[in-house]
Amino acid sequence: MKRLLLISISLMMLCVMRAQTGKTEVLQDLERNNQGGQDVAVTAVLKSASRLFADPSDLTSVILIVPKDSIVEVLNQDPDYLYVFYKGYEGSIIRSHADVKEPQVPERQQVQQHANVQEAQPAGQEPRRVVSRFAYLEGKYGSSMAARLDAGKIWKGMTAEMVQDSWGVPQKINRVISGNNIREEWIYRNSWLFFENDRLIEWGPVRR
Repeated sequence: MKRLLLISISLMMLCVMRAQTGKTEVLQDLERNNQGGQDVAVTAVLKSASRLFADPSDLTSVILIVPKDSIVEVLNQDPDYLYVFYKGYEGSIIRSHADVKEPQVPERQQVQQHANVQEAQPAGQEPRRVVSRFAYLEGKYGSSMAARLDAGKIWKGMTAEMVQDSWGVPQKINRVISGNNIREEWIYRNSWLFFENDRLIEWGPVRR
């Protein structure tokens, strides 16, 4: 009787040891795969400027305007919208506004790799210069226009993108579409702006 009991205990211990060994091998394989593999992502290039929506079912939920020729990382897609990652923001753009490209290293991973390279810079080496707001605007619009935008000026006839470069992203956008005519009201903290077909036509103070 004692002999059978000892044999049973020995068999149970052997099974437990094999199971633990199997788990260890699986974990090691996963670790090797993660170290050796590299994430890839589908990207898209914008054919025209497109609004990035927090919620595509709510056309007033605009996060920002993604400029033409920008490259975005596609996280998901459906027949009407692409769910994308762009400059730290995630949201949806209209699918027809972009051409989907072949997979490549994700923007988020590129940002992390860039940060790692900066951290590993040798002592005494001059760090990369960060482009100032004015330099960015000057390269985009020229010196005269950049000075006005950098000072936070607005004027009639500005495009929505120019206003955003001057004042930033509005708190809210109300939109009315009638045929080919698109009217938008942008709400900032103290002011409202009215656009018609992407051109600023008037503005005024927000009434409390």
